[in-house]
This record gives sequence, C-alpha cells and structure tokens, in this order.
Amino acid sequence: MTASPPALHVERRGHGQPLVLLHGWSMNLRVFDALAAQLESTFELIAVDLPGHGRSAATLLPTNIDALAAALQPCVPPGAIVLGWSLGGMAALALASAASASISRLILVASTPCFVARADWAHGMPPAVLEGFAARLRTDTHATVHDFLELQLRGGPQASVMLRAQQAALESHGSASDDALATGLQLLRQTDLRERLPGIDLPALVVAGQYDRVTHPAAGRALAAALPRGEYLEFGRTGHAPMLSHPVELAAKIIEFASK
Repeated sequence: MTASPPALHVERRGHGQPLVLLHGWSMNLRVFDALAAQLESTFELIAVDLPGHGRSAATLLPTNIDALAAALQPCVPPGAIVLGWSLGGMAALALASAASASISRLILVASTPCFVARADWAHGMPPAVLEGFAARLRTDTHATVHDFLELQLRGGPQASVMLRAQQAALESHGSASDDALATGLQLLRQTDLRERLPGIDLPALVVAGQYDRVTHPAAGRALAAALPRGEYLEFGRTGHAPMLSHPVELAAKIIEFASK
C-alpha cells in the first residue's frame, strides 16, 4: 500500500479495488461517510483531508492545482479509481492529466474544468460572486463557510437536515484553516483545465445535480463531452452534493461504472 504524506490525514476502510475520495472546498473527508457506508463492502476506500482541511496540516499549501495533485499523488495506489467532488474533482483531473497510467477510472461529482465564468466559458460561477465570497471570508470566516454550505445543499431534499449534519462534521473532525480557505478560493479562481481534457483517456463518470447552484449541470455536460471516454449522469431534484442527498443511488451507479 502506498504511504500517505505525513501532513495529510487519510482514513482507510473496506476491501477491494482502491477508491480514493477527494472532498471539496471548506469541507473534510466526513462528507463521504454516507456514501462510504454503501461502498465499503466493494472497495478499499481511501478518504483524504485536503491540505489545511479537517485533520490535515496547513503546511505547504498548494499554489496551483498541479501542486495540489502532486501532494495527493502518494495517496493514490496504482490502479485506483479516483473520485473527486467539486474542488476535489479539479484535483482528480489534474492527477489524471499528470499520472493517468496509475489511475484506472475517474468519477467526477459536481465538478468542472473551469470554476469561474470566462469569455469563452459560460458554465462557471460569475467572478463577482466568487470575489464576494473571498471578501467576506476575510471578515467573517464562519458566516462565509455557512453560506457556502447552504448554497451547495440548496435544491436537494432535506437540505436543512444535511446542513446541520455537515456543520457537525466540521465541528467534530475539524474546519479548514483560514489560509487553506483562501488558498482554495484562489485555486478555484485561477484553474482552467479545459485544454487538458482531450488527453485524459480514462473511463470517466461525470455526476451532476439538477439544481446545483455552485457547479451548473451544463459544466458537467461539457466536461463529459470533452473527455474522450466521459459519461454523464444527472440526479434530478438535487444540488451540489449528491453523495449526501442520494448516497444509495450514487453508490449503485459507482459500482456499476467500476464493473464495466
């Protein structure tokens, strides 16, 4: 088994083919608990706290998405499936573009190759909205993270229940440091992986939520179309976190995808 870097907190459970789980901005690996409960009898799950998030150290925060991928690479055994959610999906794409030979499949949940809207990319978040989050983060970290959690759960069933559960996960397992939050927003602001997509020749399942207010489903459709072996799956009546709103259904699709 590949060792994890000392600065990264990693939890392993289950047996079978390795499946690496990479969470998104401001969260920690507890966001995958409901999904992991459905998958641990089929896969060896390797859940990672991103640098400065959860119980991972905030030292050596990545300056770009490739630095983040390089920090995560030791957590990815040869032949692993890599599942990335949101910012974790961007990291998964960067991992695949740098070391696709060591990864068997990609699962990209509520992910996009380019988070911010640009002149030639209409599927991103307006830059002013992201800048608003960054400005608020500097004055009230707790409120900013709360609002982002609420935004990503909005549109899904039992959003208020899930919001309380994720707030409890942050309190029990560890919130992201202020520096890690600022660094993560910078990664979301600057990363554009669209030119790399044709070179990522791996089976890839792109999962989106119909009512996602953070990563629009159109970004997922464009991502799946640009990947040479991309498949698109959209969950109706859910937001940015289908692994929270539909863990049983998503697990079934992951098992089906991995067995092809």
